[in-house]
Amino acid sequence: MARLVPVTDPADPRLADYVSLRDVNLRKSLEAEHGLFIAEGEKVIRRAARTGFPPRSFLMAERRVAPLADLLDGLDAPVYVADDATVEAVAGFPVHRGALASMRRLPPPPVPEVLAGARRVLVLEDLVDHANVGAIFRCAAALGVDAVVLSPRCADPLYRRSIKVSMGAVFAVPYARMTGWHDGLAVLRDAGFTLLALTPDQAAVPLDEAPAGERVALLLGSEGDGLTSRWLAEADAPVCIPMSAGAMANGVDSLNVVAAAAIACHALTRS
Repeated sequence: MARLVPVTDPADPRLADYVSLRDVNLRKSLEAEHGLFIAEGEKVIRRAARTGFPPRSFLMAERRVAPLADLLDGLDAPVYVADDATVEAVAGFPVHRGALASMRRLPPPPVPEVLAGARRVLVLEDLVDHANVGAIFRCAAALGVDAVVLSPRCADPLYRRSIKVSMGAVFAVPYARMTGWHDGLAVLRDAGFTLLALTPDQAAVPLDEAPAGERVALLLGSEGDGLTSRWLAEADAPVCIPMSAGAMANGVDSLNVVAAAAIACHALTRS
Protein backbone atom coordinates (compact mmCIF):
# COMPACT_ATOMS: atom_id res chain seq x y z
CA MET A 1 0.00 0.00 0.00
CA ALA A 2 1.26 3.48 -0.83
CA ARG A 3 2.59 5.59 2.03
CA LEU A 4 0.03 8.36 2.52
CA VAL A 5 1.60 11.32 4.33
CA PRO A 6 -0.73 14.16 5.36
CA VAL A 7 0.86 17.62 5.00
CA THR A 8 -0.50 21.02 6.00
CA ASP A 9 2.49 23.36 5.83
CA PRO A 10 3.38 24.73 2.36
CA ALA A 11 6.92 25.32 3.66
CA ASP A 12 7.40 21.64 4.51
CA PRO A 13 10.88 20.82 3.09
CA ARG A 14 9.61 17.44 1.89
CA LEU A 15 7.59 19.34 -0.76
CA ALA A 16 10.61 21.13 -2.24
CA ASP A 17 10.25 19.34 -5.59
CA TYR A 18 6.91 21.12 -6.17
CA VAL A 19 7.76 24.71 -5.25
CA SER A 20 6.86 27.57 -7.65
CA LEU A 21 6.08 25.48 -10.71
CA ARG A 22 5.57 28.57 -12.91
CA ASP A 23 8.97 30.09 -12.12
CA VAL A 24 10.84 28.93 -15.25
CA ASN A 25 14.33 29.91 -14.12
CA LEU A 26 13.91 28.36 -10.66
CA ARG A 27 12.45 25.17 -12.11
CA LYS A 28 15.21 24.77 -14.69
CA SER A 29 17.82 25.06 -11.96
CA LEU A 30 16.03 22.83 -9.45
CA GLU A 31 15.07 20.12 -11.92
CA ALA A 32 18.54 19.98 -13.45
CA GLU A 33 20.19 19.82 -10.03
CA HIS A 34 18.00 16.98 -8.77
CA GLY A 35 17.36 15.17 -12.05
CA LEU A 36 13.58 15.39 -11.86
CA PHE A 37 10.53 16.60 -13.75
CA ILE A 38 6.93 17.22 -12.74
CA ALA A 39 3.95 15.35 -14.19
CA GLU A 40 0.52 16.94 -13.67
CA GLY A 41 -2.82 15.15 -13.76
CA GLU A 42 -3.81 11.48 -13.59
CA LYS A 43 -3.46 10.75 -17.32
CA VAL A 44 0.00 12.29 -17.61
CA ILE A 45 1.23 10.65 -14.39
CA ARG A 46 0.12 7.24 -15.66
CA ARG A 47 1.84 7.77 -19.01
CA ALA A 48 5.08 8.84 -17.34
CA ALA A 49 4.99 5.78 -15.07
CA ARG A 50 4.24 3.42 -17.98
CA THR A 51 7.21 4.83 -19.85
CA GLY A 52 9.43 3.76 -16.97
CA PHE A 53 10.20 7.00 -15.14
CA PRO A 54 10.57 6.19 -11.42
CA PRO A 55 8.53 8.42 -9.08
CA ARG A 56 10.30 10.36 -6.34
CA SER A 57 7.06 11.40 -4.63
CA PHE A 58 3.48 12.52 -5.23
CA LEU A 59 1.56 15.58 -4.06
CA MET A 60 -2.19 15.41 -4.39
CA ALA A 61 -5.56 16.39 -3.03
CA GLU A 62 -7.24 13.63 -1.03
CA ARG A 63 -9.97 13.23 -3.69
CA ARG A 64 -7.31 12.18 -6.22
CA VAL A 65 -5.83 9.33 -4.19
CA ALA A 66 -8.52 6.74 -4.92
CA PRO A 67 -8.46 7.12 -8.76
CA LEU A 68 -4.68 6.52 -8.70
CA ALA A 69 -4.74 3.79 -6.05
CA ASP A 70 -3.88 1.00 -8.51
CA LEU A 71 -0.75 2.88 -9.57
CA LEU A 72 0.25 4.00 -6.09
CA ASP A 73 -0.04 0.55 -4.51
CA GLY A 74 3.33 -1.09 -4.27
CA LEU A 75 5.34 2.03 -5.12
CA ASP A 76 8.12 2.93 -2.74
CA ALA A 77 7.46 6.67 -2.92
CA PRO A 78 5.68 8.92 -0.43
CA VAL A 79 2.26 10.30 -1.36
CA TYR A 80 1.88 13.71 0.24
CA VAL A 81 -1.83 14.47 0.71
CA ALA A 82 -2.96 18.05 1.26
CA ASP A 83 -5.98 20.28 0.83
CA ASP A 84 -6.31 22.41 -2.29
CA ALA A 85 -5.12 25.58 -0.57
CA THR A 86 -1.88 23.93 0.54
CA VAL A 87 -1.20 22.44 -2.91
CA GLU A 88 -1.83 25.84 -4.50
CA ALA A 89 0.46 27.59 -2.02
CA VAL A 90 3.28 25.18 -2.82
CA ALA A 91 2.85 25.11 -6.60
CA GLY A 92 2.09 28.80 -6.99
CA PHE A 93 -1.21 28.34 -8.89
CA PRO A 94 -4.48 26.38 -8.54
CA VAL A 95 -3.73 22.77 -9.50
CA HIS A 96 -7.12 21.94 -10.99
CA ARG A 97 -6.20 18.35 -11.77
CA GLY A 98 -5.32 17.88 -8.10
CA ALA A 99 -2.40 15.52 -8.66
CA LEU A 100 1.32 16.11 -9.15
CA ALA A 101 4.19 13.66 -9.33
CA SER A 102 7.90 14.29 -9.10
CA MET A 103 9.52 11.80 -11.48
CA ARG A 104 13.17 10.90 -11.79
CA ARG A 105 14.71 11.61 -15.20
CA LEU A 106 16.33 8.78 -17.13
CA PRO A 107 19.60 9.13 -19.08
CA PRO A 108 18.73 10.54 -22.54
CA PRO A 109 19.46 8.26 -25.50
CA PRO A 110 22.01 9.32 -28.15
CA VAL A 111 20.65 10.54 -31.48
CA PRO A 112 21.73 7.41 -33.46
CA GLU A 113 19.78 5.18 -31.08
CA VAL A 114 16.59 7.19 -31.58
CA LEU A 115 17.06 7.18 -35.35
CA ALA A 116 17.50 3.42 -35.57
CA GLY A 117 14.46 2.01 -37.35
CA ALA A 118 12.84 5.44 -37.83
CA ARG A 119 11.60 6.51 -41.29
CA ARG A 120 9.96 9.88 -40.62
CA VAL A 121 11.58 12.30 -38.18
CA LEU A 122 11.10 15.90 -37.05
CA VAL A 123 14.19 17.97 -36.25
CA LEU A 124 13.60 21.10 -34.14
CA GLU A 125 16.13 23.91 -34.31
CA ASP A 126 16.14 26.28 -31.31
CA LEU A 127 12.43 26.24 -30.46
CA VAL A 128 12.48 27.87 -27.02
CA ASP A 129 8.77 27.98 -26.13
CA HIS A 130 7.86 24.99 -23.94
CA ALA A 131 4.22 25.04 -25.05
CA ASN A 132 5.21 24.95 -28.74
CA VAL A 133 7.55 22.03 -28.17
CA GLY A 134 4.83 20.14 -26.31
CA ALA A 135 2.25 20.86 -29.02
CA ILE A 136 4.63 19.66 -31.75
CA PHE A 137 5.20 16.41 -29.86
CA ARG A 138 1.44 15.95 -29.73
CA CYS A 139 1.24 16.47 -33.51
CA ALA A 140 4.09 14.02 -34.05
CA ALA A 141 2.46 11.35 -31.87
CA ALA A 142 -1.00 11.79 -33.36
CA LEU A 143 0.15 11.68 -36.99
CA GLY A 144 2.68 8.86 -36.77
CA VAL A 145 6.09 10.56 -36.79
CA ASP A 146 8.68 8.04 -35.59
CA ALA A 147 11.03 10.30 -33.62
CA VAL A 148 11.99 13.88 -32.77
CA VAL A 149 15.54 15.27 -32.67
CA LEU A 150 16.23 18.49 -30.77
CA SER A 151 19.01 21.01 -31.32
CA PRO A 152 21.06 21.78 -28.19
CA ARG A 153 19.14 24.99 -27.43
CA CYS A 154 15.61 23.62 -27.80
CA ALA A 155 13.23 23.84 -24.86
CA ASP A 156 12.99 20.84 -22.54
CA PRO A 157 10.19 18.41 -23.53
CA LEU A 158 10.00 17.27 -19.90
CA TYR A 159 9.32 20.73 -18.52
CA ARG A 160 5.86 20.68 -16.89
CA ARG A 161 4.30 23.02 -19.47
CA SER A 162 5.61 20.95 -22.39
CA ILE A 163 4.27 17.73 -20.88
CA LYS A 164 0.87 19.30 -20.11
CA VAL A 165 0.37 20.79 -23.59
CA SER A 166 1.46 17.53 -25.22
CA MET A 167 -1.06 15.58 -23.10
CA GLY A 168 1.76 13.16 -22.31
CA ALA A 169 2.79 12.70 -25.96
CA VAL A 170 6.39 13.48 -24.95
CA PHE A 171 6.36 9.97 -23.45
CA ALA A 172 5.02 8.39 -26.66
CA VAL A 173 7.52 9.69 -29.23
CA PRO A 174 11.22 8.75 -28.91
CA TYR A 175 13.46 11.80 -28.89
CA ALA A 176 17.08 12.79 -28.44
CA ARG A 177 19.08 15.99 -28.17
CA MET A 178 22.05 16.77 -30.41
CA THR A 179 25.36 17.22 -28.66
CA GLY A 180 26.32 19.98 -31.10
CA TRP A 181 24.44 22.29 -33.45
CA HIS A 182 27.21 22.95 -35.96
CA ASP A 183 27.50 19.37 -37.18
CA GLY A 184 24.25 17.99 -35.79
CA LEU A 185 22.64 17.31 -39.17
CA ALA A 186 25.56 15.16 -40.26
CA VAL A 187 24.33 12.38 -37.98
CA LEU A 188 21.00 12.29 -39.82
CA ARG A 189 22.63 12.42 -43.23
CA ASP A 190 25.00 9.59 -42.28
CA ALA A 191 21.95 7.56 -41.24
CA GLY A 192 20.51 7.92 -44.74
CA PHE A 193 17.91 10.64 -44.16
CA THR A 194 16.81 13.10 -46.82
CA LEU A 195 16.76 16.52 -45.12
CA LEU A 196 13.81 18.80 -45.94
CA ALA A 197 13.89 22.35 -44.57
CA LEU A 198 10.45 23.89 -43.94
CA THR A 199 10.43 27.58 -44.88
CA PRO A 200 7.74 30.22 -45.48
CA ASP A 201 9.47 31.11 -48.77
CA GLN A 202 6.84 30.39 -51.42
CA ALA A 203 9.58 29.86 -54.02
CA ALA A 204 10.46 26.59 -52.27
CA VAL A 205 9.12 23.20 -53.34
CA PRO A 206 5.53 22.65 -52.15
CA LEU A 207 5.60 20.13 -49.31
CA ASP A 208 3.40 17.59 -51.07
CA GLU A 209 5.75 17.64 -54.07
CA ALA A 210 8.96 17.26 -52.07
CA PRO A 211 11.36 14.39 -52.72
CA ALA A 212 10.37 11.52 -50.44
CA GLY A 213 13.02 8.90 -49.81
CA GLU A 214 12.94 5.85 -47.59
CA ARG A 215 14.01 8.01 -44.65
CA VAL A 216 13.02 11.69 -44.40
CA ALA A 217 13.80 14.28 -41.72
CA LEU A 218 11.83 17.54 -41.71
CA LEU A 219 13.62 20.54 -40.20
CA LEU A 220 11.53 23.11 -38.29
CA GLY A 221 13.02 26.44 -37.23
CA SER A 222 12.60 28.72 -34.24
CA GLU A 223 9.40 30.64 -33.51
CA GLY A 224 10.69 34.01 -34.70
CA ASP A 225 13.48 33.62 -37.23
CA GLY A 226 12.81 30.15 -38.62
CA LEU A 227 15.69 27.95 -39.68
CA THR A 228 19.21 29.36 -39.66
CA SER A 229 20.96 29.93 -42.97
CA ARG A 230 23.39 27.11 -42.15
CA TRP A 231 20.66 24.49 -41.72
CA LEU A 232 18.80 25.77 -44.80
CA ALA A 233 21.98 25.40 -46.82
CA GLU A 234 22.65 21.90 -45.46
CA ALA A 235 19.18 20.61 -46.34
CA ASP A 236 18.61 18.59 -49.50
CA ALA A 237 15.64 20.79 -50.41
CA PRO A 238 13.71 23.75 -48.98
CA VAL A 239 9.98 23.03 -48.81
CA CYS A 240 6.96 25.20 -48.07
CA ILE A 241 3.28 24.99 -47.25
CA PRO A 242 1.60 26.88 -50.10
CA MET A 243 -0.37 29.93 -48.96
CA SER A 244 -3.49 31.06 -50.79
CA ALA A 245 -3.14 34.04 -53.11
CA GLY A 246 -5.72 35.92 -51.08
CA ALA A 247 -3.81 35.38 -47.87
CA MET A 248 -0.58 36.54 -49.47
CA ALA A 249 -2.29 39.67 -50.77
CA ASN A 250 -3.39 40.45 -47.23
CA GLY A 251 0.12 39.99 -45.86
CA VAL A 252 -0.45 36.53 -44.36
CA ASP A 253 2.56 34.65 -45.69
CA SER A 254 3.08 31.91 -43.10
CA LEU A 255 1.64 29.83 -40.27
CA ASN A 256 2.80 29.64 -36.69
CA VAL A 257 5.22 26.81 -36.04
CA VAL A 258 2.67 24.48 -34.38
CA ALA A 259 0.12 24.80 -37.19
CA ALA A 260 2.89 24.33 -39.74
CA ALA A 261 4.14 21.27 -37.86
CA ALA A 262 0.67 19.68 -37.87
CA ILE A 263 0.28 20.10 -41.63
CA ALA A 264 3.85 19.00 -42.24
CA CYS A 265 3.51 15.88 -40.07
CA HIS A 266 0.39 14.88 -42.01
CA ALA A 267 2.19 15.28 -45.32
CA LEU A 268 5.39 13.68 -44.07
CA THR A 269 3.80 10.48 -42.81
CA ARG A 270 1.76 10.00 -45.98
CA SER A 271 4.56 10.53 -48.45
